[in-house]
Amino acid sequence: MSANASTRDDTPLTTRAILLFWMPLMATWLMMSIEGPFLAAVIARLADAKENLAAYGVAFSFALLVEAPIIMMMSASTALVSDRLSYRRLRNFTWMLNGGITAVMLVVIFPPVFSFLARDLIGLPPHVADLTHLATALLLPWPAAIGFRRFAQGLLIRGNQTRRVAYGTVIRLGTMTATALAVALWSDLPGAAVGALALSAGVTIEALASRVMAHGAIRRLLAAGDDPATETLGYAGILRFYYPLAMTSILALGVHPMITFFLGQSRLPLESLAVMPVVNSLVFLFRSFGLSYQEVAIARFGKRMEHFVPVRNFAVGLGAAATTGLALIVFTPLSGVWFSDLSGLSDTLAGIALLPAQIMVLIPATSVLLSFQRSVLVATRRTSPVTLGTALEVGFIIVTLAVAIGVFDAVGAVAAAIALVTGRLVANAWLTPPMLRAIRDAIAGTGTTRNDH
Repeated sequence: MSANASTRDDTPLTTRAILLFWMPLMATWLMMSIEGPFLAAVIARLADAKENLAAYGVAFSFALLVEAPIIMMMSASTALVSDRLSYRRLRNFTWMLNGGITAVMLVVIFPPVFSFLARDLIGLPPHVADLTHLATALLLPWPAAIGFRRFAQGLLIRGNQTRRVAYGTVIRLGTMTATALAVALWSDLPGAAVGALALSAGVTIEALASRVMAHGAIRRLLAAGDDPATETLGYAGILRFYYPLAMTSILALGVHPMITFFLGQSRLPLESLAVMPVVNSLVFLFRSFGLSYQEVAIARFGKRMEHFVPVRNFAVGLGAAATTGLALIVFTPLSGVWFSDLSGLSDTLAGIALLPAQIMVLIPATSVLLSFQRSVLVATRRTSPVTLGTALEVGFIIVTLAVAIGVFDAVGAVAAAIALVTGRLVANAWLTPPMLRAIRDAIAGTGTTRNDH
């Protein structure tokens, strides 16, 4: 059974139908995008704001890197789980992967290892390194909770229960907000620890809530029995499908610690480390338009891309809206409202943050395009080009950072923004030919299980 089996392929797919299916997922990502600005605003209003913002940003980068192998589990469960056997096998695969990344997180926070990473490799001042270590330790539950949650959310999406995904995020935000405010008001923990503890609490409760809400979908899968078509999907097959997706996430999220390293070696290093979480939070707000669309497209293309045109047209409008929204903030006086009034940055830090945010104005549109390209390749089970595209993106980001900082002595935050835009455009260009081939072959009915390069 394909990932699109729940969609009636002989029924015309309207823009309204796509919108209704997408909106709960968009609400989910939009709510998640509020996390960063909210926590940054809380940290910025506590003692030693610059040091704690920098420490929180570095700790979050470490957690993202460890989380990377599990992040694509939502796409995997949306695409692969169709009966009792495939559910059980992917569930077991998820648990094994969760155990592995938790072990890696424990290694990262082991003091000698962390000291090497934070002080020797990145070059953090001792006080900032200590704050970062505490925050990273508090993020220990984060990666496995993300994996557990995303597996359950994929089941909800496949079962046309996207609203429940949004409900889980409401629970996450409520828990995170309550935790952050309570700890900030009634404890002496530093700001970086407040942010990390709030994130861990929020995502852990959301993971449990998602599993509860997916109970009905799981019960239906178990009652349906085994589909003979999925008997060949053993653990080796799951690994072949998922490995390129995991590598994609590792490369994509691994670039954040790499950027952190370059920021630490740049001009205005501490200022750049302090403002980039705020800039990234703003950009993520509009990137969420694209991030929320990948699973929508996977679920709605149809077995032979019958619905390619309406899904593509919706993506075009989405990309235009996302980039326009970001531009209306970063190129107008609203930028001062965001960086100074809402985010709580000082006038100096707000000034440093503005140019990187303006440079990254194209990121929302390119994120929609990237999600669309990946959705085509995942739906047709051609995941290798996704990994290669991400490798190229990361490579160009690193090269651009090295040149901008090492040769032109650019401010770190500005160099990071230029590098991120350059890398993304390269990835979009690389993925276009394999995406077009996949569409052509799917429409022609020549098979959807190749994993070509």
